[in-house]
Amino acid sequence: MNRTYDERKRSIEYLYENGLLQRTPEDVAQFLHKGEGLSKTAIGDYLGERAEFNEAVLRAFVDLHDFTDLILVQALRQFLWSFRLPGEAQKIDRMMECFAQRYCQLNPDIFTNADTCYVLSFAIIMLNTSLHNPSVKEKPTPEQFVAMNRGINNGGDLPQELLLSLYESIKTEPFKIPEDDGNDLMHTFFNPDKEGWLWKQGGRYKSWKRRWFILNDNCLYYFEYTTDKEPRGIIPLENISPDGVGVTRCAVDRSVAGVTLRPSASEISFPSHEARGPPATKVRVASDRQRPHCLELYASGGADLIKACKTDSEGKVVEGKHTVYRMSAATAEERDEWIACLRRSISHNPFYDMLAQRKKKAQHSVHAGSH
Repeated sequence: MNRTYDERKRSIEYLYENGLLQRTPEDVAQFLHKGEGLSKTAIGDYLGERAEFNEAVLRAFVDLHDFTDLILVQALRQFLWSFRLPGEAQKIDRMMECFAQRYCQLNPDIFTNADTCYVLSFAIIMLNTSLHNPSVKEKPTPEQFVAMNRGINNGGDLPQELLLSLYESIKTEPFKIPEDDGNDLMHTFFNPDKEGWLWKQGGRYKSWKRRWFILNDNCLYYFEYTTDKEPRGIIPLENISPDGVGVTRCAVDRSVAGVTLRPSASEISFPSHEARGPPATKVRVASDRQRPHCLELYASGGADLIKACKTDSEGKVVEGKHTVYRMSAATAEERDEWIACLRRSISHNPFYDMLAQRKKKAQHSVHAGSH
């Protein structure tokens, strides 16, 4: 079931037509919940689709989980093991909203409303990545985790003991992320924003090498050959803040040959308490004596380096330390097209915007209720 959405629809249609599955949200949810031989990634993508039937399946799927008397971390462990969270912000929003509503329904005395549960659940997922992702150098402290979640309980604070216990639980035991059958590369690069050959200038040695570039999910990947199974380098493009701390879905924890190939929600970094401001990576036309039609990604807004990763000559993942990534296209038109696509990708992270909106709602709902 690790296929495109249309293929998955046809597969389910086949089950309908042969009497193996009833055309009801409850029956499809049961089928996905059992998950026998199914890709956890494909289950997550199907549940996240914004179609009326898929949303009904999602609600039925969440209702199959019993979170009664479970602390929030335990409930999240159970929920996130049953499928793999997709990478799109809107899909995650719908899924986590259903989770929060179900948890609060079964545990009505824990939180004042589902928005509080939603925000805290998202904070726990982000904390899990930041504590256990080796590419995150500055690990959040318990105090930062407490500060991040101030005022989310109808404008009031959750008990500090609760937040500290959640922190310790995640620090001691990270979430287990479902692994699939190794076809994540096809899933990630199936429908890229742009792909093509560019000449790339080296960092330490300014030689030029031809590389196959793929722009997708707000990350720029480059390969030595189009047939390579893993990229030689990954350059995250979204929400990189001037101090180098931000929210990005390119990470180096779950790997194929040491390099993460499919960004997902489980790989969202934990933002610094006041990580704000415009992205610090920009793109512009560049001139070079050796190559025509050049463009470059460059650090701005006070950033010294573009945070990225690459593989060295021994295949080990190392941090890329570039102030500039310079590339050369075959024509001026191709260069301009790459620049336009890159500018669209260099944007604020939708996950952070989504979480900020929900957090604002959780913080101010008490005031709205008093009028």
